[in-house]
Order: sequence, then C-alpha cells, then structure tokens
Amino acid sequence: MGGVLSWITLIALIVLVVNVILSGLVVFFERRNPASTWAWLLVLLFIPILGFIVYMIFGRNSKREKMFREKEKYDQEVYYKYLFHDVHSAEKVKQQKEFIENKGKLVDAEYVTDLAHLHLNSGNWMTFNNQVEYFNNGKDKFESLVQDIRNAKKFIHLEYYIWRGDRLGTRLVEELTKKAAEGVEVRILYDGIGNARLPKYFFDKFHDAGGYTAAFLPRFVVRLNYRNHRKLAIIDGEIGYIGGFNVGDEYLGIVKRYGPWRDTHLRFRGDAIDQMQMRFIKDWNFTAKNGIIQLSEKYFPKRPQFDGVRTQIVSSGPDTQWKNVRNGYFKMINEAESHVYLTTPYFVPDDGIFEALRVAALSGLDVRIIIPGNPDHFFVYWASMSYLGELLEAGVKVYQYEKGFIHAKVLTIDGTVASVGSANMDIRSFDLNFEVNAFMYDEVITKVLEDDFMNDLRCCVEITKEWYHRRRWWFKVHEAIARLISPML
Repeated sequence: MGGVLSWITLIALIVLVVNVILSGLVVFFERRNPASTWAWLLVLLFIPILGFIVYMIFGRNSKREKMFREKEKYDQEVYYKYLFHDVHSAEKVKQQKEFIENKGKLVDAEYVTDLAHLHLNSGNWMTFNNQVEYFNNGKDKFESLVQDIRNAKKFIHLEYYIWRGDRLGTRLVEELTKKAAEGVEVRILYDGIGNARLPKYFFDKFHDAGGYTAAFLPRFVVRLNYRNHRKLAIIDGEIGYIGGFNVGDEYLGIVKRYGPWRDTHLRFRGDAIDQMQMRFIKDWNFTAKNGIIQLSEKYFPKRPQFDGVRTQIVSSGPDTQWKNVRNGYFKMINEAESHVYLTTPYFVPDDGIFEALRVAALSGLDVRIIIPGNPDHFFVYWASMSYLGELLEAGVKVYQYEKGFIHAKVLTIDGTVASVGSANMDIRSFDLNFEVNAFMYDEVITKVLEDDFMNDLRCCVEITKEWYHRRRWWFKVHEAIARLISPML
C-alpha cells in the first residue's frame, strides 16, 4: 500500500512541476494582457496537463506566429505599395495630400479627421468617391447580391466566415456555377473551421464549371483561434459588399431557433472597393498557395469621380501590427461629444473600451447599447451581462433585442461617424479574428444607421438597474464564472 502511495505522490509531484513550468510559459514568454494571463494561469494550475493542451489550442499569442509576421511584412511591402502607388496613384496621392493639409476641415468635428489619421497610419487611407446602399435584413441583401452576380462580366470574389449547405448557400452556388460556366472568374474563400461541417462534395459542380474555392486555415488544431471572420463580396471591381451577414438560411430569418434575423450590411460603389479587393486578394493568396491572384488593373478599374461618402476600409487581425478596428472603436467612443450608439451580438470588451464607455456616460453623454435578448452563446451572454451591470451604474442605457436575433455590428457617434463590419465588441474580434469594417465619415449614412438604431429600440426591453439587482443567484454565479475567464472567450 505504501509503495502505491509513493508512486501516486511521485506522479502528483511530477505533474505539479510540469504544470508550474508550463504555466510559466504564459507569464514569461507570452506578451499578453494581464487579465488574459491570469485567466489562463487559473486554467493551467487547476486543470493540470489538460489545461495546457487547451491553452495550446486556444490560448497561444497570435503575434508570435511566424506565418502571420511574415504575412504582415509581405502585405506591407507588396500589396499596399501596389494599391497606393501603382493604381491611379496621381489621384490617390493628391486626395491624401489635400486631406492631410486640410486637417479639421473634413467635417465640423476636428476629431473626425484625427480618427481618419489613426487609420491612415495603419495603411487604411481615406477614399472620397463612394456611394453606399444600406441593408438591415437578409432578404433584401441577398436578392441584391444575386442580381449583381447575374450581371457580373469579369470576376466575382466572395469571402465569408460561414457558408451553409442549405437553401440559401445552395442557391448562391448555383448562381455562381452559371457564371463560372460563362467564363467569369469566380472565387469563394470561406473559413476552414466555420465550415468544418460543409460536405466535401458541396462545391463539386461549381469546380467542374471552372470556379475556385479555398478554405482559410482548415482543421489545424493549433490554429483553432485564428478565424477569418470577414464578410466581403466584390463584383467586377465596381460593387462591393461589407457587413455582418454570412451565408445561410438563418440570415434570412427562416430558422426557427433564431426567428427574424436583424443584421446590417452595406453595398458600395466607388474607390473603397479597391481596399476591399486588396483585402480579398491578400487573404486568397495567403490561403490558396497554388492559385495566387496576380495584381493587375483588371481588379482595380478606374471609376468616374463624384462626391460621396468618405470611407476607410479597415482590417485587423493576427497579421496586423495594431488592433486597427478596436482602436477605431476606442477613438470614436473616447472622442464623442453628444452620444454613442452601439449594437453588438457579443459584448466582452477589453479594459480600454470598457473604461471609455463608462467615462463617456459619466461625462453626461447619451450612451446606449443593444444586445440580443435571445443569445446564441449563453456563456458569452453571461459575461456580457457582468460588464453591462457595471456600465448601468455609470449611466449607460442597455437594451435587449426581443424580435428574433440581432447580429449587427454597428457603432455610431454624434450623427457624424459610423462603423459597420464584421467585428464584434469583444476581445476575440480585437485579438484573434481576422476582421474588416467600413469607417464612414458622413452625416447622411450615419443618420440612416442611427434612425435604424432608434427603430430597433422599439423591439427591445431595457435592462434597468432595478432588474439587474433582482437577478437570481444562479445567474450571478454564471456571470462570475464567465467574467473570470472572459479574456479567453
């Protein structure tokens, strides 16, 4: 008996030593947020060995991934140089020069120009020649996309996090197969994990017709965290879509589990499409090693000039030096003078965003947040409620959307600036996902989005301080646990 206990003690000691060493990797070799560090330390210390396996799958710092460092360097050296200096360079350089020299004259609020400079420093320049159409439901968005696909003459490039093999997904593939058979270049880029259940034969007819597909980082266990969450569609370099809709029946609002689906998407015509196109090409060439797209003016046509919505297409992810979309959110909230309206399906902010929202409310600004009342991920919902409870005390108004599921990712301030795209207001979108948003400096489109926000409030129930203080004990326990590990979500 004593011998058995000795062996158990020895094994336990070895496990403890190994676990301490593995835990040390998080502290000494990963430059990460302290809150995230402590969350992972708890997992590593209280779940020996298994915790480290989970950490290797979900917790590794993406900035240390060699492939992303190399991708960032290559992108900067090749793609940005081509787009800024080789395609219509005279017009672009002139516009940027005038923009910089006329700082503060872009719109009435000087901080708008400061925000644009923030994105300019990360290689996302201002475009002036844009027209924008807005969609808040899947039926209208996808009908518009189908018509644009049918009218395509040169190429169709689609990039989605999720592409279901259901009715909508099948319909789009059938339309794309017809265009490929006509000789139009058609490429579909989808996320490898987001579509892990998509049947292997799903694209067979599309491939036979000459279409191309690529799966972004498919089924590699050590890369589960790094998901391509972007949603883009570019047709002939003349039309571009960006926003929150993926491809699937739930986005049409016909899946009972979610009910009516509320989302936000934009259709662009104009020079912002060049940045969408470059984003797609970079992602495609990183993913499809044997199907690289060569840069040419075929993908960046020269367009007629007209006054339109000033826009920057801003990308962020493990392959960018800065948290570009997150920093844009932070700057918008921090500089708002009147109001901040935010819609997000997931609310797990980092410390900076959280403090910016709290200070804005304490300063007397009208800060309102809409989240789903019918969440699709309850653990994230409980974490969200823990943060929102604190914001309620500061005067932030919080609402739960009850008419189905709300998936829109929209931030507007002061009726002046708006951001729409794929990035949620959560740490995962800030640190781990590949995201893309449109930042627009235009009172007309911002008013449209803010009017829609007010309409959404009619379908919401306000979360008051009184309601929050009356929540049940089990709800509080779930909140506490979710909040503790929220940096990992």
